Amino acid sequence: MSNAPRLTALDALHRSLGATMTDFAGWDMPLRYASERDEHNAVRTKAGLFDLSHMGEITVTGPQAAALLDYALVGNIGGVATGRARYTMICQEDGGILDDLIVYRLGDTEYMVVANASNAQIVLDALTERAGGFDAAVRDDRDAYALIAVQGPESSGILKSLTDADLDGLKYYAGLPGTVAGVPALIARTGYTGEDGFELFVEPRHAETLWRALTEAGAPAGLVPCGLSCRDTLRLEAGMPLYGHELTTSLTPFDAGLGRVVKFEKEGDFVGRKALEAAAERAASNPPRKLVGLVAQGRRVPRAGMAVVAGGRVVGEVTSGAPSPTLGKPLAIAYVDAAHAAPGTEGVGVDIRGTHEPYEVVALPFYKRQK
Repeated sequence: MSNAPRLTALDALHRSLGATMTDFAGWDMPLRYASERDEHNAVRTKAGLFDLSHMGEITVTGPQAAALLDYALVGNIGGVATGRARYTMICQEDGGILDDLIVYRLGDTEYMVVANASNAQIVLDALTERAGGFDAAVRDDRDAYALIAVQGPESSGILKSLTDADLDGLKYYAGLPGTVAGVPALIARTGYTGEDGFELFVEPRHAETLWRALTEAGAPAGLVPCGLSCRDTLRLEAGMPLYGHELTTSLTPFDAGLGRVVKFEKEGDFVGRKALEAAAERAASNPPRKLVGLVAQGRRVPRAGMAVVAGGRVVGEVTSGAPSPTLGKPLAIAYVDAAHAAPGTEGVGVDIRGTHEPYEVVALPFYKRQK
C-alpha cells in the first residue's frame, strides 16, 4: 500500500492559493494560507471557509438502522427526528472513547455518521462488526463526499445569496438537502468553531465550483480561506474537545465531563453500558480529574502533555494549549485533580520547561459567541 497522503478534491486549489500543507491523519491538508491569526479573527468577526473533506462519512441504512446505532453508540439515535443531527460517541466495551461523532438522520431508515479523520477506519470497522444480527447495512462513503464549511457571523448572509434553502428555519444541529450555487448539497448547521456556521456535504466533483462561488459571494463580507491551524485555536477557545487530546480510549465520557451524551434511559443494551454505569457512579461519588480551562498570566504557551502543578506537586496535565487571538493570552485545556478544579483556584501553574508559569483556573468555554 502507498503511504502517500490522500488528497482532497480541492488540493490543487489550496496550492494555487499558496496554502502551507501538512499531513493530517493521512491526508494532505491546508494548515494555513497566510496568517493563522488573521484567519482566526475572520471567523470570529466575519467568515472563514474550510475544506473538511478529510472527515469520515459512513452511511447506515435499513429497517434496523436506528436499532443498530442505538446499540453501537452511547446516544439515543432512534429519538433523532429526520433532518436533525446529534453529537454522540462510540465507546469500547470498557467504556473508553473510540471517537466522538455527529450523526445525521437523513430519512426514516437512513443515517450519516461523521467520524474524525484519524478514527474513520476504526469507527467503520466497529460499526460493521456491531451490525451483525441487525437488518441494516454499513457503507463507507468517505469517497462519496467533499465537505466544505463556512463559519462565522456573516456565514448565513453569504450562504443565503447562493441558495433558496430555508436557512432561517434551519436550527443548530439540523440538516436539509438543498442547492448551493447550483450544486446539490446536504446543508448542515453545525461546526467546530464556536460560531454560527454551515457544513456543506457535496460530491467531490462539485467541490471546486462550490468553493469558488462561496469565495466570490463572501468577498464583500470579508470571508477568507482558513486552515487547520486556526480551526484548532477556534475550537480551543470554544472549549470543544479534540480526539487524541481531551478524548482517548483510556477515558470514558464521564471522565471527560461529557457524561450527558450517554443515554442510559434508551431501551436495550448498548456497547459499554455496564462499564459506563460504573463510570457514572464513580464520577458522582469521587470525581476523577476534571477538564478545566487555564488562562496564562504570562506569555509562555502551554502544550499538550505539560504538567499542571500546585504546591510543588503535579495535579494534572495539559491536553491542548495555544495562544488565543481573541483573548490575547495563552490558553490551555487540562485535566486537573478535583481539589484544584474550581474556577478561581489559586496557586496553579504549568511546568513549561522547568519553570512553573502561573495560570488561572476558569470554567470552559473560554469564549461564547453573542447570540
